[in-house]
Amino acid sequence: MFVAVDDTDSMKGNCTTFLATEIIREFPDLDLIGNPRLVRLNPATPWKTRGNGALVLRFGRGSGPKRFIGVIGGRDIYCYDSCTSFEPDPEEMRRRIIPHIEAHNEEDSDPGLLISRVKPSQSFYWRGVRTIMDRGEVDAEISRIGGLTYTIRKGRGLVGCTCGMAWRPRDSTFELLSYRPESRWGTERVYVPETIMEVEHGYPSTFNSWEDRTGKVAMVPSTPCPVMYGLRGDSEEDLIEASRIIRTEPLDRWVVFLTNQGTDDHIIHNPKALIPNQSYILTGMVSSRTRHIEGGHVFFDLDTRFGTVTCAAYEPSKEFRFMVDWLSPGDVIEVVGELRDEPRTLNLEKVHVISTARELRKVSNPICPICSRTMKSTGSGKKFKCKKCKTKSYSPVMEDVRRQVVPGWYEPPTAARRHLSKPLKRMGLVQPVEFVNGRSL
Repeated sequence: MFVAVDDTDSMKGNCTTFLATEIIREFPDLDLIGNPRLVRLNPATPWKTRGNGALVLRFGRGSGPKRFIGVIGGRDIYCYDSCTSFEPDPEEMRRRIIPHIEAHNEEDSDPGLLISRVKPSQSFYWRGVRTIMDRGEVDAEISRIGGLTYTIRKGRGLVGCTCGMAWRPRDSTFELLSYRPESRWGTERVYVPETIMEVEHGYPSTFNSWEDRTGKVAMVPSTPCPVMYGLRGDSEEDLIEASRIIRTEPLDRWVVFLTNQGTDDHIIHNPKALIPNQSYILTGMVSSRTRHIEGGHVFFDLDTRFGTVTCAAYEPSKEFRFMVDWLSPGDVIEVVGELRDEPRTLNLEKVHVISTARELRKVSNPICPICSRTMKSTGSGKKFKCKKCKTKSYSPVMEDVRRQVVPGWYEPPTAARRHLSKPLKRMGLVQPVEFVNGRSL
């Protein structure tokens, strides 16, 4: 039996992943089939709370070997990769889950619960991770699969429930989420940053935990939510092993989730049109110098098959802006990012520099081919002339300018990346140039 919950996050501190651990704890009489799933949906959704993540669990009777994936309430949590034909009673499951949703309900959330023996069509995942959907678009699908629901207020969370439950991974990662005791929620988190750096360097399968360029921790949230940290990686075993190195305040619980984070599933390739609140990869030629506005934001124009698109690197992307600032007209690049409606900009997540335009600078006035003397200018924008030989030239002596940017992929620092954005590390790539304080290293 599949169980999905969504839109229980709150800016006041609630977290849907914590609710998932409460649901797991509610059913010690059932087995988890597969890891609990954290499914991120369209990050450009205007009304998302934080990471726009839906949670999906499957309960039943496991068969075959089991895997250790967490600790909740002092109890070791296991999951099975296969199950018997037994199906729990959906009405009883709903009755037992509803009190947990109500206990974690806040006024700025719009919770939904979906219970179903059958998954929705896979198309709902791709629509949910790439477009804006409303409640009416999923109601018919919920009816088709015979889903049992519960909502509070408008129940917008049913959209995320349906789309999250529809996910069939073509690429996936893991996240080990640890949680604080409730008595510490909202207080400053206590941890040893050096141990997180040790994990980043010692376990290559992990990503987005530590930023070497700045020496900053990226896996510890700053919000008052129950999460202590979220350790992400490609190997479940490495995450569990690495978590034993990380030194923090006492933890209340932890669980390893299967996720679509770091997959770029939200990116639309070869679009027919550009629609705001969706994310694209576009190829084009830089057609302007960069422009800076108050706040440290950087903009430039890109000529694409859809016309000119204004691209933006905002201040939170930090040194990534330096790379953007060194782009020049004539550079051919691919850009990955979200198209915002107002102002209409493509907010950059990654940039692939395909080729750089040749830049020249004047070294000197031309040399007379007859007497080898330096010619004199006859005026701004006019020809050069040798006073002795009367020879003329329109071309000064030029040399190539060494470009700061070279072909390759570039990305913002770890803390500025979106959950879904695939890091270069997972693409098997290394950024060719690092930019610190406006200079390349």
